[in-house]
Amino acid sequence: MRFHLLGPLTVTVGGRALPLGGAKQRVLLAHLLLNANRMVSPGQLIDTLWPDDPPTSATANLQTYVWRLRRLLPEGAVLRTHGPGYSLVVDPGDVDAHRFGRLVGEAARAAKDGSPETALGLLAEAEALWRGDPLEDLPTAPAWDAELGRLVENRLAAVEERLALQVRLGRHDPAIAELTVLLAEHPYRERLWQQYLLALAGAGRRAEALQAYTTARERLVTELGVEPGPELRALQAAILAGGPLPGPARAAVPSPLRQLPADLPDFTGREDYVRELETALGAGPAPVVLTGAPGTGKTALAMHVAHRLAGRFPDGQLYVDLAGTGAPRDPAEVLADFLHALGVTGNTVPAGLGQRAALFRSRLAGRRMLLVFDDTATAAQVRPLLPADAGCAVLVTTRGRLPELAGAKHVELTVFGEREAAQLLSELAGADRVVGEPAEAAAIVRCCGYLPLAIRIAGARLAGRQAWSLRTLHDRLADESSRLSELRVGDLGVRPSFELSLRQLPPSARTAFCRSAVLGAQDFPSWVVDALLDRDGTHDVLDVLVDANLVSLVGRDSNGHPRYRLHDLLRCYATELLAEEPLPTRRATLVRVLSVLLALAKAAAAGLPPAFGAMTGSALGTVPVPGRLTAEPLGWFTAERKLLAAAVQLAADAGLDELAWQLTAAAVPFYDLRGAYDDWRRSHLTALAAAEAAGNRTGAAVLHRGLGQVRLYHDEYAAAARDMERSAELFAELGDVRGEALAVAGLGTVARVRDRPRDALACYQRALAGLERADDRSGVAQMRNSIGSTYALLGEFAEADAWLRRARDLAREIEDPHREAKVLTELGTLHRDTGRLPESLTCLRLALSILEELDDERCSAYALLGIGQTLLAAGEPVQARGVCDRALRVFRETGNHQGETTGLALLEQAQRRRTPSAART
Repeated sequence: MRFHLLGPLTVTVGGRALPLGGAKQRVLLAHLLLNANRMVSPGQLIDTLWPDDPPTSATANLQTYVWRLRRLLPEGAVLRTHGPGYSLVVDPGDVDAHRFGRLVGEAARAAKDGSPETALGLLAEAEALWRGDPLEDLPTAPAWDAELGRLVENRLAAVEERLALQVRLGRHDPAIAELTVLLAEHPYRERLWQQYLLALAGAGRRAEALQAYTTARERLVTELGVEPGPELRALQAAILAGGPLPGPARAAVPSPLRQLPADLPDFTGREDYVRELETALGAGPAPVVLTGAPGTGKTALAMHVAHRLAGRFPDGQLYVDLAGTGAPRDPAEVLADFLHALGVTGNTVPAGLGQRAALFRSRLAGRRMLLVFDDTATAAQVRPLLPADAGCAVLVTTRGRLPELAGAKHVELTVFGEREAAQLLSELAGADRVVGEPAEAAAIVRCCGYLPLAIRIAGARLAGRQAWSLRTLHDRLADESSRLSELRVGDLGVRPSFELSLRQLPPSARTAFCRSAVLGAQDFPSWVVDALLDRDGTHDVLDVLVDANLVSLVGRDSNGHPRYRLHDLLRCYATELLAEEPLPTRRATLVRVLSVLLALAKAAAAGLPPAFGAMTGSALGTVPVPGRLTAEPLGWFTAERKLLAAAVQLAADAGLDELAWQLTAAAVPFYDLRGAYDDWRRSHLTALAAAEAAGNRTGAAVLHRGLGQVRLYHDEYAAAARDMERSAELFAELGDVRGEALAVAGLGTVARVRDRPRDALACYQRALAGLERADDRSGVAQMRNSIGSTYALLGEFAEADAWLRRARDLAREIEDPHREAKVLTELGTLHRDTGRLPESLTCLRLALSILEELDDERCSAYALLGIGQTLLAAGEPVQARGVCDRALRVFRETGNHQGETTGLALLEQAQRRRTPSAART
């Protein structure tokens, strides 16, 4: 199998070309091949396929092209999906562009080892891979410009090297013929002119060689404004003198350049990154981009790796600080500095960026050099500085991502792990101090967020204050409001490092960054940025923050939506910036975020089975809610569970009592469905304190009802009764008939589980009357169910049957399958108690089917328990034990002690009945 890029795009297997489909599909394959074995984002692919105006169906179309391409590709090429992106995994040796680079590199080594004939053969083999211009049959794509330009430049450099070898071996005439054509196409390449002059002079045509020099000089002076370089001038002088001609022309460097700053003597850890970078830098001139948030130690790692690899690049190392976080350097100025270092001085340095870049590439031709570009701002700053020669390597550091740098290998640097962080602190502060206070050392690096810069500063402060204990520094770092001020020593500080990154952002991104602190230490979904900026369509702002490594993409939630987070120290910095905004602005920002979260929670709750007794307040203004976010209600609540709990606390702390109680109340259907009783209790207690402090009686009434319910689930009957009574009192004072009825129904349940069925029946009948007045049909169905089950406890089975059937009929009438399933569970119990076991199993199994379809684990467990009891009554202890085990697992996971007790008793009965039977067998 072979992939051919050096000409029309072709894929062959055994020499036979495969059909590749239409133009878009071929462009997709070409882009993946140019980025072989690297992840490519869908956005990058869409921009390549539709560079001007992507259709609204671009994402779906892309997925179709990917699917078709997978079917076309032969074995040995795997098109993988990585989260949202794709990568084409191939053997590099199967791609002609890679084979070309490998052959050119082998030829350079052969020539250096004194085997020009071998080198000539390898170069001829490399050139034979070219069948035209790269991807000449496809529309041009801006993302390909740099990579295709590099390929073309490499081809020309290989041709130059081959011609130089031919001239060295005395094969002048064919070289002259070819050079005549090449110089017409590339009149400014001095190395071609040098080979031309050498070939003419070597063939005995010195006069023509001198005329060729005159022509070359006129072109360079007239059209570029520069004199020929010293090598070309020296060659003309030698021809004029009639003496021996110089050897093969090659860009000369006086001595190996060593421009790298010093390596850190206490460089610590990063072993995996070092190995990855060393491997990537051995793969040719494609740039390796090291990206990471401010303070992660990108420059330190780059310098460490560059020094370790110095031996691989005997012609030297070039280094430049591109000042991307300050006043970014002009690449034309950088090229002038590089050319000066390479021996090009005075007016021989071209004036234009393009001419300087071309001359720079020519000077590096045939050399093995490492180039390090530190603190890069943009891809445009780097592109003109890239070499074309396969013997060179490029390492770029940048705070922001450079996805538009085609062909680059990207390595993202994260913070330290715990072991590395402790090791660096030990190196700086002293191993004895860290060993003596291990808990304080761990706390210090934790306060530093495992950020290398912060740990280095903390270690330096301890090193300069030998009288301090580690506890002293920990105490000073514990306060988040002053942590960044503590993390400064001399001219080194975390805050200034963050400030440099923020300075590069557009205003909207700066605002979003500082306002993101309103959420505290929480990860968040993308819609939050819309709320922070009070406008729709802020994906571009979020992309800027992610690309700048100020916001981290931390993964995907259960619905597949991305989640974002600020590093702890960046959050401290954002909090400082947020404090500079006026208080009303900060409060309005928090209200917007929490209001959207509340609207989403209510929308998601509407898609879950209703929880009896759950209540929410009226809408707090008009908040647009993207319906797609809550299309999977259970998945949405699962993803936002932590954010909801944090939001209740944030609202309570800010005195937003209405938002606090509504947020936790809106989540009750989820808490009830999933048995998330700890979250239910904790958030209700937090919101209740805020509501009572603000005199919010409606909120307090709702929250007491909710607390009573969760305390019922935890068998805390006295506390549940107190909460239900307080809720009923508050609702009565407010004149809320439905709320009072729901609280009284809760009191009935407390009485029933305390084995006071007559008291329960009175509460249920009182609640039924209130719910009928409030026209709450779902609540009426529930009360009929509760009354029927209570009559069954009293042994009045005919009354029980009548009430339960009326409850089932109403549940079906209002199309409430969850309520119907709960009634069926009670009917199944009634049928078992009256000896109708087949009818009992039918009702219970139908109830279980409905509840499992609704994904209600708690109610499913009760249905399973009922099935087990009926099976036991029917003389099937083995089957009863099986379903009982399933119910017990849920009761234990949700902390339902009453259900667990009932299940264990059933399990014991099933075991007792099974054992004699087994003995008889």
